Amino acid sequence: MTANLSVNINKVATLRNARGENNPDVVRVAEDCQRFGADGITVHPRPDERHIRRSDVTALRPVVRTEFNIEGYPDERFMELVLAVKPEQATLVPDAPGVLTSSAGWDVRSNAVFLQEIIDRLKDAGIRTSIFVAPDEGQIAEAARVGADRVELYTKPYADLYPVSPERAVAPYVEASLAAHRVGLGVNAGHDLSLENLRYFAEKVPYLDEVSIGHALICDALYLGLEETIRRYRACLGR
Repeated sequence: MTANLSVNINKVATLRNARGENNPDVVRVAEDCQRFGADGITVHPRPDERHIRRSDVTALRPVVRTEFNIEGYPDERFMELVLAVKPEQATLVPDAPGVLTSSAGWDVRSNAVFLQEIIDRLKDAGIRTSIFVAPDEGQIAEAARVGADRVELYTKPYADLYPVSPERAVAPYVEASLAAHRVGLGVNAGHDLSLENLRYFAEKVPYLDEVSIGHALICDALYLGLEETIRRYRACLGR
């Protein structure tokens, strides 16, 4: 089994927004990513629209022919957008509105009632739901209990420890993926995965369905070009 690559294009929108015009064009970039082999497109529309805008999400829906993954904190405004656009997957993250980037997974047990209500609404609309969690067996069991289809494992701790001890870095993720498989959940992963650490992660973590990568991939594309960068990331996944 080889994992799919979903390209997060938030940083493309950040660059566009710096000049207030439509260059680079996030819709064209999404089309090119798919043409170059990406298995999906991920966006994270934040309330302040500092990168991806709500209008981008709507414009992207007709051109994403692979898998459209919209991630974010599931407040009512986010839910209205997701239910209108109907992506293949919604990834629920516990971000406060003003944070720079995702920095932790859900405490699913403490938010169980809230998350179950959100997931029920998404499932009624035919949208697969993933919950962003730490590689913790208890949180994974709770994610299954509230009705999620998948978990997305928060991989910054892996990326931080990988240069020092790859074996110790990946061990919790191997156990987490096995735990998710036992309770019937699919496994996604994301945050700080890169060309330096992705191959090892993908080789060691069983049942990995998908990785979502944005910042490192877009940075690499500045040097390598987008097509070559996507080729290399796919190669890390055995594609």
